[in-house]
Amino acid sequence: MNEEDEVKFEDSNDEGEVSQGDTIKKLRAKLKEAEAKAQEYLTGWQKERAEGVNLRKRMEEEKKEFAKFAKEDITTELISVLDSFESAFKNKEAWEKVDKNWRQGVEYIHSQLINVLGNHGVSVVSPLGEKFDSQRDEAIETVPVEDEADDHKIIEVLSVGYKLQNKIIRAPKVKVGDFGTTKIGQ
Repeated sequence: MNEEDEVKFEDSNDEGEVSQGDTIKKLRAKLKEAEAKAQEYLTGWQKERAEGVNLRKRMEEEKKEFAKFAKEDITTELISVLDSFESAFKNKEAWEKVDKNWRQGVEYIHSQLINVLGNHGVSVVSPLGEKFDSQRDEAIETVPVEDEADDHKIIEVLSVGYKLQNKIIRAPKVKVGDFGTTKIGQ
């Protein structure tokens, strides 16, 4: 205990006795001062604790964002591998000439790769027959159509797209039906 924390009983009445009322007042003042300091320390500790909790949450969010970014980066690289598979499958004439067992093996490897990517939130976007969506699709060409129901519909998917969770990481390249506007003379 330091000197300022000590309660001194110096005050005395005419007969040299210390007044109990004065002593109680001094003790109450010291107690009030100690309670105020304790409250100040408690408030400071609570603020620091809350800041620590918030910092941990922020760091956790940043970690998730980094992981998501890393997934997007590697997925983008793997898409070129999937494109190579798709190119091989599209060349029907050459593909049919390859040994059947070898073809099945390659198709199995392709499906494994698609499944692994799917387990990590990657999905194929192939909007054939759907209405063109400029937020999702990349129109490469418009194709005249005779049926008005096919206007702005995706007639052909030239290259599938991919999305990671809900974010398009590569838009599908598509041909879009165009019914045209009213013809002159009608």
